[in-house]
Amino acid sequence: MNTTDTDIAIIGSGPAGFTAALYASRSNLSVVVFEGVQPGGQLTITTDVENYPGFEHGILGPELMDVMRKQAHRFGATSRYETIARVDFSQRPFTLWNERGDQTRAKAVIIATGASAKLLGVPGESEYMGYGVSACATCDGFFFREQPVFIIGGGDTAMEEAIYLTKFASKVTIVHRRRDFRASRIMLERAQSNPKIDFMLDSVVEEYLGATNGHLKQLTHLRIRNTVTNDVQDVPASGVFVAIGHQPNTQLFSGILDMDDVGYIQTKGKSSQTNIPGVFACGDAQDSVYRQAITAAGSGCMAAIDAERWLGH
Repeated sequence: MNTTDTDIAIIGSGPAGFTAALYASRSNLSVVVFEGVQPGGQLTITTDVENYPGFEHGILGPELMDVMRKQAHRFGATSRYETIARVDFSQRPFTLWNERGDQTRAKAVIIATGASAKLLGVPGESEYMGYGVSACATCDGFFFREQPVFIIGGGDTAMEEAIYLTKFASKVTIVHRRRDFRASRIMLERAQSNPKIDFMLDSVVEEYLGATNGHLKQLTHLRIRNTVTNDVQDVPASGVFVAIGHQPNTQLFSGILDMDDVGYIQTKGKSSQTNIPGVFACGDAQDSVYRQAITAAGSGCMAAIDAERWLGH
């Protein structure tokens, strides 16, 4: 078993983790970033990112994360492509163990483990993610100007994203497995009264279908089954947004850190400080509202500054 000591351990990568690493390492602190099971976070499965400031013509998600990683490394941060399996925040220095049992002791910890969009898990979903399938209307709605798109879900998130997409799409069809909705009455009424929004009820997506031309992939159809009649039809579709919620990747800290009922880490006031002094949280692990790369990066900056000031006490 190997043991390493560092000033700050960052659990998770993505815009929040890499920004925290950049700010902390520029403050002459030793920084280790544990990049986890998805190095670079959710943006590594995103194609074009057009709403991140500084890239006039857009940038590929994986490329943006690689640039951020290299920038943090330039100031001395190191990445470990490992997953933290266990933590002990009961005493300082804090102790973290990877899946092999190797140990890292850190004076402060920044949690940037992000969140994962809940997906259907049906055939074709992972294959066409980023090629017609998306879990973020705010990120990708712009690419579907004057095109019909589909939203899958029946809660407030689905209604909000459907209404947002009417700014771009020619028509938005909400696919929902029942006739009853989890959405609040006001959000449902807004969607129902929007002339651009249709509903396909008692329906579930069973498969995403598409075409491949060389290296290019594109979603072309949804295979939809009616839950009442069991009839199956292939519906033309070039864009579909899965809106059944997000799950923060915070299970590791259950019973240790204060969280809401979904699992988002609770921070104090306007800071990134958790209920344990010296442990900070940023990005989608604690943000249930905005969930954007730019807001994640901003909160990563906050966490690094908070950690640096705390270490200076």
